[in-house]
Amino acid sequence: MGKVTGFLEYERLEEGYEPVPQRLKTWKEFVIGLAEPEAKVQAARCMDCGTPFCNSGCPVNNIIPDFNDLVYRGDWKHAIDVLHSTNNFPEFTGRVCPAPCEAACTLNINDDPVGIKSIEHAIIDRAWAEGWVVPQPPKAKTGKKVAIVGSGPAGLAAAQQLARAGHDVTVFEKNDRVGGLLRYGIPDFKMEKSHIDRRLEQMKAEGVTFRPGVLVGELPAGSKVTNWAKETVRPEQLLAEFDAVLLAGGAENSRDLPVPGRELDGIHFAMEFLPQQNKVVAGDKVKGQIRADGKHVIVIGGGDTGSDCVGTSNRHGAASVTQFELMPMPPEHEDKPLTWPYWPYKLRTSSSHEEGCQREFAIATKEFIGGTGKDKGRVVGLKTVHVQWQGGKMVEVPGTEKVWKADLVLLAMGFVGPVGTVLDAFGVEKDNRGNAKATTEVTGGYATNVPKVFAAGDMRRGQSLVVWAIREGRQAARAVDEFLMGTSDLPR
Repeated sequence: MGKVTGFLEYERLEEGYEPVPQRLKTWKEFVIGLAEPEAKVQAARCMDCGTPFCNSGCPVNNIIPDFNDLVYRGDWKHAIDVLHSTNNFPEFTGRVCPAPCEAACTLNINDDPVGIKSIEHAIIDRAWAEGWVVPQPPKAKTGKKVAIVGSGPAGLAAAQQLARAGHDVTVFEKNDRVGGLLRYGIPDFKMEKSHIDRRLEQMKAEGVTFRPGVLVGELPAGSKVTNWAKETVRPEQLLAEFDAVLLAGGAENSRDLPVPGRELDGIHFAMEFLPQQNKVVAGDKVKGQIRADGKHVIVIGGGDTGSDCVGTSNRHGAASVTQFELMPMPPEHEDKPLTWPYWPYKLRTSSSHEEGCQREFAIATKEFIGGTGKDKGRVVGLKTVHVQWQGGKMVEVPGTEKVWKADLVLLAMGFVGPVGTVLDAFGVEKDNRGNAKATTEVTGGYATNVPKVFAAGDMRRGQSLVVWAIREGRQAARAVDEFLMGTSDLPR
């Protein structure tokens, strides 16, 4: 390492945020990245630790000590080359990844970990500014055609890798814009969509064809899954036209809450609420947009999607925002000797929580309450009870029932799997969770039971992180390339 004593000399420096009153007025990103001298100092904290657990803690196996050392030495050009060697889209992960690499950092055993995510963010932003991110078209074409269904991080990563290998790649997306859940799931204040658009231009120059507004197969009747398709393509058409098909759609089936009153107006899945705001920010008009203005909002679900609902509601001007979590409140600090180098169980407070939110833990919703008169048929409140876990079972705590005022309820309790009809239409065998059944073995990995049909990302592993989707997309690309050509030079 460039400075072997850096971890003893320098403290961790977090990226900055714009003040809450200022950032609530806009949908733009508000994170203030590290300046070049700050990034150099933070990179100097990386230890010469012998076994860099951060590499294995990162799902795409970023070569973290190497790019840290290059940043410390001021060699940013080589730093982006190292970063891109394992990660197609560091501008995505540098913004929205929860950084499991930092949890695995050796320094995290008894100190604050190296700020790996902030350094990654600084490297890719510098690379774009300097014009170092350019198209990498293939030297020769193979004549093979690959269809990719789904344009989220898994589909985009696979598409870029396969195009660079010389295949003709077409990406099908049911929504009106490319990007999958990156586009219509992550709020713009966390990641502006210009980052996606910039990558799409690079990929088009590399030979990738995008077909937005095209639904492959069918959605179930009454489905709440976001869909702005104007055209439908049957799976047999893809199988006839292409040499390989990769299913890389997201896990979009939201977990429901079937309690009395669920049918009332004003109760929505998070993935009905969030995509509409993405469209509005993009300049579209959304008829009947779900808005939180002046409303008492309750978000049910304590994860990242729930946090996104909190931030969006606050920007709408909600009267109050309360977030429910079924599980008990985690400890503020993890037991590092017990959990390191794994992802720790601890209380996590997001930037959206800091903007204004009441958080309730170990609480279950028993009933949604409808109004009377002009509010008849609409939710006006809900009834809860606190719960505790005994012998692995959830039991209600007597005397803790409470009625909460609620004008808008957002269900953000995770996702139960991909849209099953896509898998059914192709005849793909499912695992016991409803995902596409396919292994990740080095040989034959990501292949389904249907000849020349592969699956990756949320479609295969279920709801997960952007960085896991990129990993699966890259690995699936190698598997497809090997299937088509008999061998592959793509990295795994």
